[in-house]
Amino acid sequence: MPNNRPIDALISTLTPRERDVMHFVAMGAPNKIIAAELGVSQRTIEAHRARCFQKLQVRNAVELARRVMSLPQFRG
Repeated sequence: MPNNRPIDALISTLTPRERDVMHFVAMGAPNKIIAAELGVSQRTIEAHRARCFQKLQVRNAVELARRVMSLPQFRG
């Protein structure tokens, strides 16, 4: 899947909750932990995660982490 838009432009399309989920996914947190931290069901996290992958044009959590961590504000 080609990434024609810069990652920061793609991130701007996420809802605030999708951004929360994106941060947890990028840090490697499992759905169960994300759900507990955000006070929602695992199924809800699965739905947010799927939308994040679609909007960010990635196929898996590793790709998401690689793209997100390439941004200056996420580098430590």
